[in-house]
Amino acid sequence: MAGLRTETPHPQSLTLHGQSRVLEVGFADGSVFRLPFELMRVYSPSAEVQGHGPGQEVLQTGKREVGIDQMEPVGNYGVKPTFSDGHESGIFTWDYLWFLGTQQDELWTDYLRRLEAAGVDRDAPMAAKGGHGDAGHACASH
Repeated sequence: MAGLRTETPHPQSLTLHGQSRVLEVGFADGSVFRLPFELMRVYSPSAEVQGHGPGQEVLQTGKREVGIDQMEPVGNYGVKPTFSDGHESGIFTWDYLWFLGTQQDELWTDYLRRLEAAGVDRDAPMAAKGGHGDAGHACASH
């Protein structure tokens, strides 16, 4: 099955907690991960965030309060969230959700280190880059 390695337990449950901005993912081995939406957004597997190769990653800022407005299944291997800032191009496979859950502490540490190295604050707005970016985004679904 694409998006699910044989050593990764099968997902059993997905629960969006909008108030606390956490996706709770339960796996068949009994593991349950509570993934903050911010973590998911700053580590989105999309090319917009990850780039098209090593060293092309785009450091995400201003995502502490990001929500998930919608979550769509993608085949039987993952989900595609639509974040409240308009980002919707990342497909989170079961493997990737497992990775985020098992590596959450290390990923947070790395994210904070990269922010410090770049000299930017976690809550700073994203710099506009010719696209619509985050500036002026209005979502009628709030």
